[in-house]
Parts: sequence; C-alpha cells; structure tokens
Amino acid sequence: MIRIERLGFTYPDGTRALDNISLNFEDGSSTGIIGANGAGKSTLVNHLNGYFLPMEGSVSIDGMNFCKNNLDRIHQQVGLLFQNPDDQLFMTRLYDDIAFGPENLGMNPGEIKTLAEETLLDLNLWELKDKSPSHLSQGQKRFAAFATILVMDPQVIVMDEPTSDLDPKNRRKLINLVRSLHKTRITVSHDLDFIWDTCEHVCIMNKGRIAAEGPARQILSQRDLLESNNLELPLRLQGM
Repeated sequence: MIRIERLGFTYPDGTRALDNISLNFEDGSSTGIIGANGAGKSTLVNHLNGYFLPMEGSVSIDGMNFCKNNLDRIHQQVGLLFQNPDDQLFMTRLYDDIAFGPENLGMNPGEIKTLAEETLLDLNLWELKDKSPSHLSQGQKRFAAFATILVMDPQVIVMDEPTSDLDPKNRRKLINLVRSLHKTRITVSHDLDFIWDTCEHVCIMNKGRIAAEGPARQILSQRDLLESNNLELPLRLQGM
C-alpha cells in the first residue's frame, strides 16, 4: 500500500536524516520502526503523512505520489498519532475535536454526529465528550487523540511513541485497541515490548538508513543485532 523508494532528506543545517530508504508497507500489515535517538525515525514518520515531502526519491500510497497537489487525499488516507496528544487536541470540547476532521471533509451534520458519537462510544470516551481536553488525564488524552484519527477511517495509521505517557493499565488497553484494528499500522517506538505485542514486522534504523528488517520476534530476539544499533532486548527477554 505504501511504497518508499530511495528516500533521502537533509535538513537545512546539513544534517543527513534519511539516506536511500526503501520500504514497502503492505495492506493490513503491522510494522514497527525502531532505532536509537537520532536514527531518523521521526523524519521518516513526517514523510508518511505528507508533513515532509520527498527531497530525494519518492513516497506513494496505492500508486499516488506524495506531493503538494495530493496532500488532502494523503491526509484522508493516512492518520498520524502524534507523540504528544496535546498537539492533536485543540478544541474546547472533546466532542468538537472528534468532529473536526469530518467537518473539514464537508460531511453533512447528521453524518458527523453519527460518526463522532460512534467513535466516542467505541473508545469508552462518551462520558468525557463535553470535557475540555486540557482537563483529561494523560491516558484519556491518548485515547482521545486516537479517536480523532479513527473517526476519519484512514487506510493507514502511523503511531509515534504511542506508549510514552501511559501507565500499565492504559498501555494494555492500547495494545488491545491496536491489535483490534484491521488497518495498515506503522509504529515508531522505543518500547520494544509494545512492538513485540503489536507488530509482525520490524525495521531497525541507524544513521538514516535501514540497518535490518524482518519478522518482529526474530529481529527483537537478536541481542547482538540490537546492541550494535544502540538498542536493548525487550524487557521480557532480558535475563533469559
């Protein structure tokens, strides 16, 4: 579904963030992207929803190239869950945040109301619909941010450090939610146990390149490979 070919990106200060990246994300696949800080993960994520457009190489979804003329269609097909939920929630009521995307698509009020209410109910957020997002707990904010994406029914969901602010209970809830989604999923995370639980495939990034890729549990079980890329085994495998 998403094809990345020879993607390269250099920041204005000369930092080479992505160097000749080629990846395919098939329809319905679940892929984890891991690597140490500065490996290029965030820069890659910013190319997957059109925030950055290719400087070198190309990115496409179902054959549609990522370019300025296609940005609206890209944003409909690819939903990005930001690392910080506060970057995703900006209205005075949670309900208004959920309805914002469908309103921008020009849906009629009846459709918007139905979609927003169904999404709030599906994520157990109904009782919070009239609250200000600023008054929600971090766990509630994370699921509220997820709701703003799911209401749009994108083909692809990209998650940037989705467990960074979650306690164990909400982390487990998120694992169950992510597993239930019949969509293409791309997850960038330092939480390798979350990647183990939710991804079938893993790519390791190092210095803007793909250092290794393969089945998730195979890659995540290789201590030497992980340590050579400044990573550690998932916690569940440490001490074994």
